[in-house]
Amino acid sequence: MDEKALIAAAQQGDLEAFNRLVLAYQNMTYNLAYRILGDGDAAADATQDAFLSAYRAIGRFRGGSFKAWLLRIVTNACYDQLRVKQRRPTTSLEALLVTDPESGPSFVEAGEKPEEYALRRELNQVIQAGIGTLPADQRITLVLADIQGFNYQEIAEITDVSLGTVKSRLSRARARLRDFLVAQGELLPAQYRLTDNTAGGE
Repeated sequence: MDEKALIAAAQQGDLEAFNRLVLAYQNMTYNLAYRILGDGDAAADATQDAFLSAYRAIGRFRGGSFKAWLLRIVTNACYDQLRVKQRRPTTSLEALLVTDPESGPSFVEAGEKPEEYALRRELNQVIQAGIGTLPADQRITLVLADIQGFNYQEIAEITDVSLGTVKSRLSRARARLRDFLVAQGELLPAQYRLTDNTAGGE
């Protein structure tokens, strides 16, 4: 059964059809939520909340990109989580960097040496901490563009804003993340350390 048929069946109350849609998109939605939130438990909660919301709302889905519609619900669930976090802000960089290595998505590449994996994981941890310092709208836009690989039009559809707003948010997010990485210095693996000169040399 193709996606359109599954959606149509789910809209008629077929739970099995909806569960098949969940299976098709659960990795993508969790990975997106994890990268936005930087916490495995929060990402799992946001993903679960998003699928529950999608199930309740699927009768109102009127065509177009189901993926964009679903990811909009996921990003809204992440916004909700971030609002809770703002009431208990993390100010310590050390706290930002403390993550459970088993809770996030796996980024192991085929044929990768253990030391290469460890180095990338170390870099990824600092980048994730930097993402965690961004305002919610910039954070979500950056993750959608630079980690998930969506284009401007797709991001505009997912976040329900104009193309100009997407470009502006992404530009500001990249600049803030670059400044964060420059400021970390010794926390970055040596070959990835940025300086003010390299940061401005593009």
